[in-house]
Amino acid sequence: MLSPSQFIAYRIPGFERYPPLVPAPAERGWMDTGTRGWANRCLPLRIANQSGWVILNMADFKVVWNGSQALDGIKILTSEATPPVFVYSMFGYGIVTFQIPYLFRTPPGFNLMARGPANLGKDGASPLEGITETDWLPYTFTMNWQITRPRTPVRFARGEPICMITPIRRGDVEELEPEVRDLESEPDLLRSYHAWHESRKAIRDATRDRDTRESHNPTQGHYIRGEGHLGERSREHQTKLFVKPFEGGETASVVVAAPPPAAPGFWRRLFGRGLA
Repeated sequence: MLSPSQFIAYRIPGFERYPPLVPAPAERGWMDTGTRGWANRCLPLRIANQSGWVILNMADFKVVWNGSQALDGIKILTSEATPPVFVYSMFGYGIVTFQIPYLFRTPPGFNLMARGPANLGKDGASPLEGITETDWLPYTFTMNWQITRPRTPVRFARGEPICMITPIRRGDVEELEPEVRDLESEPDLLRSYHAWHESRKAIRDATRDRDTRESHNPTQGHYIRGEGHLGERSREHQTKLFVKPFEGGETASVVVAAPPPAAPGFWRRLFGRGLA
């Protein structure tokens, strides 16, 4: 039995190579280039980006779906001498399957969520998500992407994350007792909300006519600092995660279409790891 902090990826025997399994990076290419770095100010996005590990693709290839539900409706196209080892059509319905050659073992009471990399969309393909009970499971699972554009090549690049894994404690969601209340029932929380809302509205009003292509709107920054507008502060606020790498695993760079490195500014110094 594993200790409460152990998380093991057992290599399945019979393969010459195994896809790299690395901590999920904070950066996303579209957050740097598509928004000129503005999206990096969204701390919830950055924390979600880092919440787990990613399994990296080991080959450069394209997938074409002919629109049918048949197994042979998926074609894997590559210019490399050796065809991709871990990708194939297994279910039909426009689904391309990645074999994951690891058997994961989580601590007692922990499941493993497998999904696409957080906040890293792919035009023409949608990742499917699954949760498995990896504290006892004696076999592996697959990662699946559903092609959404018939007769359109969808590229999977070498080094690109094709699966993100995050352990989650079994039963946590079911133990919660949800209910809906009027915000007026909590006067202090209502006052804090109004203070935030008025501040936010003032910023929007002041920048309504600004061309966002030329100048970004200012940010309040309270959430980044872990504080509210009436003096509330979090004792466990996080601005970045330090996810440990798998010991004994392969090392590799993650391809997220990142731009050339820029000189570090305020936000890079604040967030540190993942923006350099």
